[in-house]
Amino acid sequence: MDNPENNAVKTAASPRPVGPEVIAERVKLLPDSPGVYRMYDANGDVLYVGKARSLKKRVANYTKLLGHTNRIARMIAATASMEFITTATETDALLLEANLIKRLKPRYNVLMRDDKSFPHILLTGDHDFPQVLKHRGNRSQKGDYFGPFAGAGAVNTTLNALQKAFLLRSCSDSVFESRTRPCLLFQIKRCSAPCTGVISKEGYAELVAEARDFLRGKSRKTQRALADAMDAAAAALDYERAAIYRDRIRALTQIQQHQGINPRTVQEADLFAAFQEGGQTCIQVFFFRAGQNWGNRAYFPRHDKDMEIGEVLDAFLAQFYEDRFPPRLVVLSHEVPGKALLAQALSIRAARRVAIGVPQRGEKKELVAHALTNAREALGRRLAESSSQRKLLEGVAEIFGLDATPERIEVYDNSHIQGSKPVGGMIVAGPEGFMKSQYRKFNIKTAGMAGDTNPETHNNNDIAMMREVLTRRFARLLKEDGEETSEVAREAAWPDIILIDGGQGQYNVAREVLNELGIDSVLIVGVAKGPERDAGRERFFMEGRAPFMLEPKNPVLYYLQRLRDEAHRYAIGSHRVRRSKAITANPLDEIAGIGPSRKRALLKHFGSARSVARAGVSDLMAVEGISEKVAQLIYDHFHGTAESTPAPLNKSL
Repeated sequence: MDNPENNAVKTAASPRPVGPEVIAERVKLLPDSPGVYRMYDANGDVLYVGKARSLKKRVANYTKLLGHTNRIARMIAATASMEFITTATETDALLLEANLIKRLKPRYNVLMRDDKSFPHILLTGDHDFPQVLKHRGNRSQKGDYFGPFAGAGAVNTTLNALQKAFLLRSCSDSVFESRTRPCLLFQIKRCSAPCTGVISKEGYAELVAEARDFLRGKSRKTQRALADAMDAAAAALDYERAAIYRDRIRALTQIQQHQGINPRTVQEADLFAAFQEGGQTCIQVFFFRAGQNWGNRAYFPRHDKDMEIGEVLDAFLAQFYEDRFPPRLVVLSHEVPGKALLAQALSIRAARRVAIGVPQRGEKKELVAHALTNAREALGRRLAESSSQRKLLEGVAEIFGLDATPERIEVYDNSHIQGSKPVGGMIVAGPEGFMKSQYRKFNIKTAGMAGDTNPETHNNNDIAMMREVLTRRFARLLKEDGEETSEVAREAAWPDIILIDGGQGQYNVAREVLNELGIDSVLIVGVAKGPERDAGRERFFMEGRAPFMLEPKNPVLYYLQRLRDEAHRYAIGSHRVRRSKAITANPLDEIAGIGPSRKRALLKHFGSARSVARAGVSDLMAVEGISEKVAQLIYDHFHGTAESTPAPLNKSL
């Protein structure tokens, strides 16, 4: 039998090899073909993801520490293993590399931090009277998409003016089908009321065509047509109709004024301007569509301080377009090493030519200069905010007795109205301010919460809700911690502090939840509102200390108030969204097998969901597309005799 001590000596004498020697062994087996490589450290955490035209030649460059930047040398020295994927072309390798970087978040790659999708305007194409609405996410719905817009504010402003200019409906299909008289939007001249036949199908189609032309950049043509129609109405002494055309022209002008800088020579382009200072980079992205500026957004990618600005911009572009549709032109402030390869990849994705360039003169160069100014100012603000934010976090560590400055603070709050539609909210803050992509909402599932309207049990409800939210949150963290994820991702997910909006009761339940889950590495702090809910007189609850207050003018107190108020705002907003959805929900949506077509047919036949609920099986069968099985399913749903719907039923309908 082996001696454990001897085994320990053998292990210590022959550690797992790392660095150039490991890489050199792998090079011998690599093909001279395109692909993607991944470098891992001794713990199995991914260090770097890279692409290559020739895997053999590219990886061979890493077999020596000399001749590399400090960043690359550190990465090579830490490499304990590598994995490879061959691809058909270098373009495929570029796209796969961007996908893996966004998913694995390697330590030594440039990381695009904000992965939020951009909003678009959608003119639906699956209805006789198309709807205009804001859209995010996959383009699964049939229709025409216009965008991207930099933010929801720009979309809302444009939609508001579009409704005034073209009188298109914004209501859902279910609301449209159930209307019996025009709604308020018709009264305030924001809709042409196609739901009640005020406008014909042909007349509405003309409005849709005008809106589509305008969003495609044919604004002058649209305005000229409206001006001619206004003059003709005035000549015919139809002043009321002339006034309608006048208001529509004003609305179109308002859209153009809100766009900001509208270029004369750029119809469709994305503009990227990068500015670097203090080891950080800001990349401003401007969107130009239909000859109009549709807004901009600032990005602050994470990267090593030694990286050149062109290298950062090159890596950023590949990740930016990994899941986005490119325009015909991409304008850059700096040359990037992979420009030709990226242009080829984007052209394949768009199924048309995509040009990438750095302008040297003319209006495009002026647009780049303007974007660079915005990037420089945004980075200056961020550096100043980061400095003050770091000081505040150091103050938090001092007040709460932490050994190190907290990197992640989670704040929890609940919102409901006498137990109705309860929602829990979690917001996250760190050295760079609020981390809104990390916010989470929890629809409360605890039995009795949704139906309990007794004010006397209000406090008990809050405590039960907090127990459920924290249990779900930290049980999930424990589960994810046990799965195969990178060390960086695991560390980022765990908070250093959790702040609980509430008094001793909420603090106690938080302590109980973490104790039951065996978690003792997270500091819990309860924040109770002061007497008469006065800001500045909050009481704090911690383990091992009596409840205490901070000095009213302490900057850290103001910071903690901001965190609590943000959690309160987020929880209330999530609760309102859930409540509004419940108000506008159609009972037919809850019936398995009833899709949009059948729902439309039922509402058209009976007039309302309430009438559907009162109908008998034979009456339901009289509706086109409703078989006996479906009619029985609907009847059972509304009369409480429905059991769980068998899986095969939906296939047979």
